[in-house]
Amino acid sequence: MEPEATMEATCSSHEESSTKEDHHRLILSPASRLFHSPRFNCYIVIIMGFKTRIDSNIVKNGLKVLHNHPRFSCRLDDGGGKKRWIQVSVNQEDHVFVPTLNSKTEHPEEFVENYISNLTASPLDLSKPLWEVHLLNVKTSNAEGLAVIRMHHSMGDGASLMSLLLACTRKTSDPNALPSVPTQKRADSSSDLGWFWRFILAIWYGITLIANTLVDIMLFIATLLFLTDTETPIKGSSDVHLTTKRFLHRTVSMNHIKQVKNAMGTTVNDVVLGVTQAGLSRYLNRRYGQNVKDVGTKQEGSNLPKNMHVRANILVNLRPTVGIQDLADMMAKKSKVRWGNCIGYILIPFTIALQDDPLDYVRGAKAVIDRKKHSLEAFFTYLTANLLIKIIGAKAAGVLAHRIISHSTFSFSNLVGPQEEISFYGHQITFMSPHVYGHPHALHMHWQSYADEMTVCLTVDPNVIPDPEKLLDDLEESLKLISHAVMERGLAVDVV
Repeated sequence: MEPEATMEATCSSHEESSTKEDHHRLILSPASRLFHSPRFNCYIVIIMGFKTRIDSNIVKNGLKVLHNHPRFSCRLDDGGGKKRWIQVSVNQEDHVFVPTLNSKTEHPEEFVENYISNLTASPLDLSKPLWEVHLLNVKTSNAEGLAVIRMHHSMGDGASLMSLLLACTRKTSDPNALPSVPTQKRADSSSDLGWFWRFILAIWYGITLIANTLVDIMLFIATLLFLTDTETPIKGSSDVHLTTKRFLHRTVSMNHIKQVKNAMGTTVNDVVLGVTQAGLSRYLNRRYGQNVKDVGTKQEGSNLPKNMHVRANILVNLRPTVGIQDLADMMAKKSKVRWGNCIGYILIPFTIALQDDPLDYVRGAKAVIDRKKHSLEAFFTYLTANLLIKIIGAKAAGVLAHRIISHSTFSFSNLVGPQEEISFYGHQITFMSPHVYGHPHALHMHWQSYADEMTVCLTVDPNVIPDPEKLLDDLEESLKLISHAVMERGLAVDVV
């Protein structure tokens, strides 16, 4: 039955748990069920700024293409004790909102921030498809209008949903062309190494992979049982997932990040993790300095406590990202692609300290990431979560997931965006700012690339982090210091 049909029909699913039998293909994947558990009810929010005011009629008409996507035309059904996706007729007015706003708002940034923050105070209506779009014609410092997209995390992982959003855009330079997103280059396997040395390296890689995985599994179990991070000014309480959140972003130069990457022989991910370590160190040093009496034993020359234990929880997409062209074809032709949540978790230790050499933050981040690349931690957490959901149910598994994640300090993610400027149904985009909320952290940090810029996106609990603008200042200043250190030492090379 077509999505426009008036009668409800069973929606064919592309969840990771799909089997050849249609009956099983209706059921939510284990990860999607987990995102509906009471203590792990997660949402994704994507904010887009435009260079012009929004023509709401054009955008609303364009968004009708989402009705062809199986997840955007299905509601959640809990009949029979098993959550399923049920296809329904989509009423556009239930999902796309264009509030009447005062064009002369005195504090537009504050108004927009409060508007989006208020969305986190109420859940989406489970009797309808779990998405909504708000079109705000408010002039801010970096946009003439904004679109706010809110979706339940059970609809898909962040990489898939971002790819879906990009499938609704076109290159500004060529309105008929989809955006191009860089892909990760694989190492060249046709090296000059002889078969003997390749064999030795393969054995060494296998031993390293097994050893690192076993260590990470032990740390994962210890985190579930007793191992928890240091109580810092950015660590939330056990009920932080219930609080109203604030969403902020700051755009920095992508060229500075690439400059450091090329000079140090690292990846963009290594650099942004290094900048995050530096920025958090500066921010926490200031926060501890405001209440020196509570610091106790300090690191030499700083306000930071010694032996701080701070970890970031990172979601890892375990399946190749759905191609933008495939998603565009699916919505235009109602073809099928694999869809759902196929994600694992890894815990990344962060060094919180005031380093004499700014480049040490990047070196440390690279060392940690290189080790994590030789571990199956993400696969272990994915398989463990699926097994637990099947054995004890999503609600109980959600309690365990909440406990593990709340024992770490914050969440971190990053996504590669389009290489050129793009337009959303004729509206040129100035920035994209993805966020996640509903998990037990007071801070979620996301880095989103777009053309020649990188946007740092923060989701914070204002009761824990009352001054997130200062954290953004520290992150921006840390990138400048690291970039300057590269230039000062003559390490800079051409940006590619």
